[in-house]
Parts: sequence; structure tokens; C-alpha cells
Amino acid sequence: MSSPPRYAIYYAPSPNSALHRFGSTLLGYDAVDGIDLPFPDGVAPDWREVTEDPRKYGFHATLKAPTALAAGRTEAELLDACAAFAGRARRIPVIEPVVDAISGFIAVIPAGRSDDLQQLAADCVTEFDAFRAPLTPEDRTRRKPERLTEPQRNYLDRWGYPYVMEEFRFHMTLTGRLSDERRGSIVARLRERFAAIELATLAIDRIALFKQADGASRFRIVESWRLRTT
Repeated sequence: MSSPPRYAIYYAPSPNSALHRFGSTLLGYDAVDGIDLPFPDGVAPDWREVTEDPRKYGFHATLKAPTALAAGRTEAELLDACAAFAGRARRIPVIEPVVDAISGFIAVIPAGRSDDLQQLAADCVTEFDAFRAPLTPEDRTRRKPERLTEPQRNYLDRWGYPYVMEEFRFHMTLTGRLSDERRGSIVARLRERFAAIELATLAIDRIALFKQADGASRFRIVESWRLRTT
């Protein structure tokens, strides 16, 4: 029996942007078209394996973690909710993007904290929660709650994901988890490539609805929306 579709609210850069090309090329997958891309040369001999996990999700930053739809909810309703959310005026977060290690992974992250970005992520968590199917015991076990802090366990049980609210850390993942010995050299190579796109600031001015058709599929973008600024 196949698993039901899962949906996530992510930040994904414009498909026409240098950042989209940078991240998608490194992952070897474009979530806009759902196609494989040639892997870049010169990063690591086992780059396909290094990027295997993030490739499944496409290049993105999580705002509302993947979930099956709650009973009685439809994709069309979620699309309408995304459009309504994007249409409400807000302060658009602007960050200085850098490539660095985070929790054993390498990702594009902000150089410093952004209160506007924390607020955007918190709004996504709360406002789309009505579409989230309840956390199953299997899902909870998969999150390894014994390794989480007490606040993270509380968030897991309340919101279905532990890294929300003050635990949220914006990151656009580029690799799977790496050993300490490997991270340094790969970070240096990815920083060189990132410098070439000359991206001094990044406005987090879009949301995208990603869909995973079943457990064996990769996530693809269903639709994306530009956020309305104040």
C-alpha cells in the first residue's frame, strides 16, 4: 500500500535566479521541473552520495515541515491558503547568505539572526497547522525524541516538528551529514562556488508548496507565490 502524498511549505528561490541554479545543480535535481541535473565536477568524488538525502527534497529552506493532509482537507484548499497567506502584507526578511556547517550538514544560512525571518517561519507553522495530519507514533519515533531537548519534544508533540519557533534555524541544505574531517574541505569548495554568484543579500520573499506524491518520490514544487510587502 502506497503512502499518502505529503506537502510542505518551503522557501525556494525564484527559478530564474542564480541561487536556484547554484543549489539545484549541486543537488543534481531541479524541483521546479522534477528533473535530474548533471553533477558538478571538482567538489568530491562521492558527491552523488554526499547529496543523496537533500536531493529528495529539492533545494529549499523549511518553513512548515512535510506532512500528510489532515482528514477532510484537500490540495486545492491548501493552495488557496498559501495564496491568501502570501497576499497579506508583511515585513520581508532580508538576510546575508553564507555557506557554512549547521548540525553536521553544509547549507546556505543567514550570517546573523533576522527577527523578521523568525516571525515568517512562526507564522507558517501556526497558520498552516490546520492542514497537518496528526503525528503518528511511527513519525514521532522517527524523530528520536529521546535525543531532543524538552522544548523540542514539546514542539514535536504540538506542531509535529521539533525545530520551530525559537528552535527554528533557516538553512538551505546542500549535503547530508558529514564527519568533522570532511566538512572543512567541502565547505571551502562550496564557498568558492557560492562567491561566484555574488549574492550579498537575499530577500526571503517567496513561499512554495512542495508535494511528495508517495514515499518513493522526490518533492516537486506545485506552485509558488511572491510575498506581499508592507
